[in-house]
Amino acid sequence: MATAGTVIGAATPASAADTEAAPTTPARAARRVATVFARHSTEAGGNWQAYVSVADPAGAPVVAVAADADRRIEAYSVNKIAVATAVLDKVDRGLLTLDQRVDVTAAIVVPGGDGIFSLDGAYPSSVTLGHVLANLLTVSDDTAVRLCGLVAPAAEINTILVGKGFPNTQVEPVANPNRFFLGTSTPRETHDLLRALVGGTLLSPTSTAYLLGLLRSPVAFTDGIRRTMSSDDRARIATKAGWFADARHEAGVIFDRSGAAVLTYALFADGQADPHNFGATHPAVQARAAMGPKFLTAVDRIAGTGAAYRTATRRPSNGG
Repeated sequence: MATAGTVIGAATPASAADTEAAPTTPARAARRVATVFARHSTEAGGNWQAYVSVADPAGAPVVAVAADADRRIEAYSVNKIAVATAVLDKVDRGLLTLDQRVDVTAAIVVPGGDGIFSLDGAYPSSVTLGHVLANLLTVSDDTAVRLCGLVAPAAEINTILVGKGFPNTQVEPVANPNRFFLGTSTPRETHDLLRALVGGTLLSPTSTAYLLGLLRSPVAFTDGIRRTMSSDDRARIATKAGWFADARHEAGVIFDRSGAAVLTYALFADGQADPHNFGATHPAVQARAAMGPKFLTAVDRIAGTGAAYRTATRRPSNGG
């Protein structure tokens, strides 16, 4: 198991952190998170590479899990956060706007890919860049990746990410400069990118709130960390999953009740059973679904750090 010996505090004796309903210090919360991760990742089997931390208002985040955290691996759709970061960086610099339009042609649609653009059945169409990013980060639309490539070529995305301090978080260029595979990252870099995002050092305040709003929306990924939660609790979590071949990844941020970031996670898994199952019953996805509510409980009495990001109240509509 990749988790053996790499989960902070997992081998220490039981303490109040293991028994109290909700830990009251960041260190205890981190120990609880470590125990939860060790248990459920071991039950799922396969390989896990992960990095998880709990915010500490008194100083640096407390590391809860560091499991093979610097291994550079295929990040798959988790790297759509990095792609969106590069596009929004260009928005921040005035090179793009969210209301500018891009053309969806039959040639650019990924046949059978995840998302909704491949379901339209009528091309060409024209959508805004904001619409593209919304689909990229919520339903993880594969065609949206190609549409992002129209405004941010692979080489430019990689340059932007290196400039922001993420040399291992890179897309993989192909012959067409406007297309790419989603490429690689490490658990630590994905975690650090998310920390930079909520810390306000990655993008402008407007772009930061926009990106987090997409990742926290009700339509964002709900099969993993957010599966067994109320709608209010789901709204406290910004998350992005990635799945391909036998890999099942997820990374995101849990916010305290005021909207400040309190736990950041990057969970990469592969080698589990049932690799052709991309649904909620895959062992690694089930493991994350079990971790989610327990992570939330572990930090429920811990104050987050940095800016508070509140979400708009979501009200279902009956049309009209």
